[in-house]
Amino acid sequence: MREKRRGIVITGFMGTGKSTVGVMLARRLRREFVDLDSVIEEVEGKSIRDIFEEKGELYFRDVESRCLNDVLSRPGMVVATGGGAVIREENRRRMREYGFVVCLTASPAVIEERVRETTVRPLLLGGDFRERVRALLEERKEFYRDSDLTIVTDGKMPVQVVDEILSHLEGLE
Repeated sequence: MREKRRGIVITGFMGTGKSTVGVMLARRLRREFVDLDSVIEEVEGKSIRDIFEEKGELYFRDVESRCLNDVLSRPGMVVATGGGAVIREENRRRMREYGFVVCLTASPAVIEERVRETTVRPLLLGGDFRERVRALLEERKEFYRDSDLTIVTDGKMPVQVVDEILSHLEGLE
């Protein structure tokens, strides 16, 4: 990258590999990695699911925005956001200002396969699981497009996704 201090933000729907890819990418670039959901859980002293259940989504989104702003005040890191962080324009603007924004995507079937067994996805609880995934993907589609690079992770190992990101970044130099 032209500027070593410029950060990388990884966004995308749940189950697309943001955290896994983020850790590997940071290691390859010798940069610090931060998982925004982990920061939120640390700040709040409870799980994302508990925050949603006890305080609601609006409260969670407010905390998420504050934590994102704090995290992005430190230059040059690789940051993985939660799947819904892109909903707010202020967050998307802040990510673009921070650096290179990568969006990881996957088909609804692959997402369902990856996250169905987990109980920590509060927005997928209740109702028809597959329909909920499709509805959330549709709601967020335009926000996920607001990135510098989009990578479909279906059928790819995390290392392949990292290589794709690095190849793209090298092309920018």
